[in-house]
Amino acid sequence: MPDLPSPPTAAAPSIDDHYDDLLASIRARFGKRTKDKPSLFTTRTPALYQVFLDAVPAELRQTNTCAACRHFVNRYGGIVVVDSDGRARSALWDPETAPEPYTSAIRALAKAVAEAPIDGVFLSDETVWGTPQTGAWEHIAVTPSKDLLHKPTLIKTNAQIMAEKRQDHETLLRGLEAFSIDVVKQAHKLVSTESLYRSETVLGVAKWLLELHETRAAAKNARARENLTWLAVARAPAGFCHVRSSMIGTLLEDLAAGMPFAEVKSRFAAKMHPLQYQRPQAAPTTGNLARAEKIVEALKSAGAMERRFARLGDIETLWVPKEPRPKGQKPGVFDHLKPAAKLAVDMDVPPVTMTWEKFARTVLPEAENIEFFVPETNQSYIGMVTAKHADAPPLLQWDFEDRRNRVSSYVYANGSPPARWNLKPNVYHPVTAIALQPWMWNPKKILTHHGTGVIFILKDARDRDYKQGAGFFPSYLRSEYHEIRATMEAYAQSAVVEGKDTAEACGISLVKGSTWNLSFRVASKGGMRVVYKLDRWD
Repeated sequence: MPDLPSPPTAAAPSIDDHYDDLLASIRARFGKRTKDKPSLFTTRTPALYQVFLDAVPAELRQTNTCAACRHFVNRYGGIVVVDSDGRARSALWDPETAPEPYTSAIRALAKAVAEAPIDGVFLSDETVWGTPQTGAWEHIAVTPSKDLLHKPTLIKTNAQIMAEKRQDHETLLRGLEAFSIDVVKQAHKLVSTESLYRSETVLGVAKWLLELHETRAAAKNARARENLTWLAVARAPAGFCHVRSSMIGTLLEDLAAGMPFAEVKSRFAAKMHPLQYQRPQAAPTTGNLARAEKIVEALKSAGAMERRFARLGDIETLWVPKEPRPKGQKPGVFDHLKPAAKLAVDMDVPPVTMTWEKFARTVLPEAENIEFFVPETNQSYIGMVTAKHADAPPLLQWDFEDRRNRVSSYVYANGSPPARWNLKPNVYHPVTAIALQPWMWNPKKILTHHGTGVIFILKDARDRDYKQGAGFFPSYLRSEYHEIRATMEAYAQSAVVEGKDTAEACGISLVKGSTWNLSFRVASKGGMRVVYKLDRWD
């Protein structure tokens, strides 16, 4: 913030103005209203500092004619927080705690702010709001907690992000007007019951949109309804406000048009096909290529796009085979005298059919070794890749600075034959590890809109016929790359992932929402082997 001129020197007021108490009450109000890290909003207020001056006693107006305080009140004075019932409250002005002779002025400010409509989301990375002191003069200022600070991205300023939020608000309102709550309820029911192909991709936004419709319907008046909409905009995940131009929008349009369910289902499946969903169908334009160069340079992410096939050490596993000797433990002098390990004995029982969730809960804890029976048919064999450079910045949505995860996965549409993955059909292959899909590794931030699935990593499995592509998909990328997804798609299709012959993290993928009927032979403690047929997720 530029230096501000000090206010003109004025004679001390003829009354005790308790100015220090006023400053303390403003800071206390701000701390109280923002202690729970709420979203902050701007309001369409008049020139607030003039409202303040008009309401202070006449003998205090010259003393309070201050450029620093005027700047603070006019810039920050209209900030509000929105309660769960839609009521907007000033973040700064509390007439109940303001000292005399400022009570009337603070009440006037609080009233002006309460009556003003919200017109934007407020974001700032400034560590001090206002100018606390110039020379001997103290001014109105507050210090926001670290949780209130919003760091701009490397490609967008906070002012640009605030402008996007205003646009998101307008876009969301059009979506809410276009699709009634009844239509949204119908869509939510379809995707939450897994009646549609890959419905988990839009379940999050469907749930969010339905909850917003219900919240708005319960609002006590139009102002509260509008405030709650702004609250939703401030908290919405990237893309959620763009209802009409998203996949949930196409589903809502079909339902609103009264299409038969079979047609709705077919159209949704076609749009959600892995080769269509969020996959640009045209080559990137010259302008998009130029923009991509600028974004990648700003994010310093060129190295993140160089990928290699993952190894076991890159994977967060749920299960690994029991080691004959703990890692790092040296062979004992008398190891050769120990009894030979007993071979596992097959149980004379038919295969046990169960869900993945039951298998994970009841079988995995006791499993010492697992093998997968490779069918002759095409299956969802999967490869996992990661960043070639460990110090590369985050590229993927599930890769965070405080919890790095550079791994992504790929499968081939309609499955692939076992020979492609160096697997012999009709025999059991050892499982070297079990892992969830990479976007599920962080228990605090599981991105279920990418699907729910588990991967059985198979010994010596690798994509023998791999030539190029599959380093990542546009739908995997962080929001900073959304506007250049055509360029990123073209890059990913042509780039070559290194290390296919040393890959250690390829296997068979089991995805929630599908029927599998795949067989696994498990050797458990006690030396007994049982075949389990996994048929579905839960």
